[in-house]
Amino acid sequence: MDGEDEDGEDHDARDLLEDLLMRLDWKNWLRSPTSRSSGSTSDPAASTSPAGFPRRRPVILIGVLLALVLATGGTLSLRSAHDTALNVVGLPSDGKLGASLVRSGTFEVTGAEGDQLKGTEVTLDERPLRTRAVRAGTLSVDLGDIKDGHHELRVTHPGSWPGGDTEVVRKLTVDTEAPHLKVSDTKAGGFHRPVTVRGTADGARRISVAGRTAKPAKDGAFAVRLPRPPGRTTVTATDAAGNTTRRDAELTVHRPLLKAVHVSAQGWASDALRGPVMKMLKQKKINAVQLDIKDELGEIGYDSKVPLAKSVGAAKGYYDAKKAIKEIHAAGGTVVGRIVAFRDPILATKSWKSGHRDRVVRTPGGGAYNGGSYGELSFTNFANKEVRRYNIDLAAEAARLGFDDILYDYIRRPDGPMAKMSFPGLGDTTPEQSIADVVGETRAAVRKHDAFLGVSVFGIAVDRPKEIAQDIGLLAQEADYIAPMIYPSHWAKGEYGVSDPNAHPYPITKRSLAAFAQQTRPTDAQIVPWIQDFSLGVSYGDKEVRAQLDAARSDGIDGFLLWNPGVRYHAGALD
Repeated sequence: MDGEDEDGEDHDARDLLEDLLMRLDWKNWLRSPTSRSSGSTSDPAASTSPAGFPRRRPVILIGVLLALVLATGGTLSLRSAHDTALNVVGLPSDGKLGASLVRSGTFEVTGAEGDQLKGTEVTLDERPLRTRAVRAGTLSVDLGDIKDGHHELRVTHPGSWPGGDTEVVRKLTVDTEAPHLKVSDTKAGGFHRPVTVRGTADGARRISVAGRTAKPAKDGAFAVRLPRPPGRTTVTATDAAGNTTRRDAELTVHRPLLKAVHVSAQGWASDALRGPVMKMLKQKKINAVQLDIKDELGEIGYDSKVPLAKSVGAAKGYYDAKKAIKEIHAAGGTVVGRIVAFRDPILATKSWKSGHRDRVVRTPGGGAYNGGSYGELSFTNFANKEVRRYNIDLAAEAARLGFDDILYDYIRRPDGPMAKMSFPGLGDTTPEQSIADVVGETRAAVRKHDAFLGVSVFGIAVDRPKEIAQDIGLLAQEADYIAPMIYPSHWAKGEYGVSDPNAHPYPITKRSLAAFAQQTRPTDAQIVPWIQDFSLGVSYGDKEVRAQLDAARSDGIDGFLLWNPGVRYHAGALD
């Protein structure tokens, strides 16, 4: 085609000119003729260039250039034979730099394959930046101290003739301030109901929650709807420069009112003991049964498939878990599975004898710690990864089987001075934090199966957290509810100003639970107290049990767990 021929002619003319300029050494041509030696006046026309061309004044070069321009229709574009295609790598295409990129402090400039980029200059607001060659055709550039605001980045590679420089100019906007993120408290209606996470994120362009994203409104308000509450999750706000702010969000699913009685594994296997409990459930005096999963002996009531339970012989199979759960559910109740965590003579004894001695609470000298009234080899080491995993695996297994709640007991260290105990694996953390971490890990594991998590605690823990490593404030952040064991018989005389707590169940219950309510108020954890329904020093019947329930209600606490180790309860107290 005609156009193609013309283009071809232009291309040939340009190539010819470029080749000519290279051969003529144009830089020398631009210099005025000079004498070869002092006192001689050589004729410039007689002088020749190294390429064999006559040396003339610049007017000759200008004439040649004009002639070629006219010959190509004025379309000649003079290029260096070694033009460099510059690329800026590592800076966003929109020029917006956030805090993470500013912290990294470097980016790269690359040229065409084989280019050495020798002589390339990089400036920021006309201030030279430090560069270094990292490989052929690549420079690493140090941004240096760059402030928030607008900047101009300029990369210049020198060409081999005037006007032949290659240059890249970038406008940069530096913004290192992260979005201001606030997440509202979120309460879900149930494990299987949708929930909306709300809050504000000033300056954010995108909000992410549990894999879902949303764009904030102009005022920063956002709402992200999730198909179901994921439990604890993270809300992330990201702005245009890539700055992020993260906030943990607890999507609370409150456990419905819990009114339960304790039933041991062997108690459930007894018709004489199970029958009255089921009668109370059908009469709606209670709405749940607390059934032991692992008890104080370390025995697991059903045939657990957890490997460590099998290897140490802890799974006893006193009852069929699925059958028991089905029976309780059919009667309109829920099932709370109790796990005695670290008081575990079976695991402690087997571990010690098999050489896994770090699973056991030790003495500073390396021996087994004597648990006082509980005896030697009665407590496992809460800081040991295998012990922790054992209890968490049992909780997860029970939740999969259909237990509605997991309730930890003995989630603590043994009684006695800390100086006489050693917990291999504890590291730099405190016993209180380590135990709270176990609770948090367990909650995440059972929440996957729509189960709640409760924690049984000593009454004294509310104001003496180091006594047995139960920090109520920490535990309340990790559990759905706290179950204080505030049995009147277990308080010393004079506690909370009550001269004889065992003989006065109402005031000791009211005052101690008020302290727990105060400690847990900053959290979403509920209080579900253990109520004494047994006699120890003072005979307890309907009146004494009812006095404790009335005291709890006066503190705004309606739920309860009745405890009787023999599984015999005063149903009249619940009328």
